[in-house]
Amino acid sequence: MSDQTDDRAAPPGSQINILAQYVRDISFENPLAPDSLRTDRTTPKMDINIGVDARKVPDDKLENMYESVMNIRAIATVAEDQPVFIIELVYGTTVVLKDVPEENHHPVMLIEVPRLSFPYVRQIISDLTQQGGFPPLMINPVDFQQLYMERYKDEIEAAKKSLSETGDEASTDDKKAATTKSDS
Repeated sequence: MSDQTDDRAAPPGSQINILAQYVRDISFENPLAPDSLRTDRTTPKMDINIGVDARKVPDDKLENMYESVMNIRAIATVAEDQPVFIIELVYGTTVVLKDVPEENHHPVMLIEVPRLSFPYVRQIISDLTQQGGFPPLMINPVDFQQLYMERYKDEIEAAKKSLSETGDEASTDDKKAATTKSDS
């Protein structure tokens, strides 16, 4: 169970202004067609991988403009790992962050922005598989905060350790200063 009361990366009062959402790259492969479309085939095994990256977009007029990019690769395979279909989608979202503290930009871009754009990505994947002759692939909701925590767990632990060590040193120094003052 999380010790946080709010799992949102964007603090209250902040704004995430979405400027654009777009397909950057998309691919659908049906290498076994028309055999893959037969109804007597077994249910394929699905392997879905989702990744998120972000970068700052330099702009003379807009401050704090970023691009968040979601990469999805879905492969359906049958016996002997024969691919029934392969989907690759790179989906971008360009945003401007307002009143978001600098230290929150990273988690906002890798948690909140993907959370906002995921329904569109899910719909594209669903439509694409349906247009490819298959039942729509409905990707389950994704916990982007959990993905973030897993991806950056070492950095988060190092930061927590650094803060606790700095806090311990500061409290020790405060105690020494208080002792020195009381001795005089």
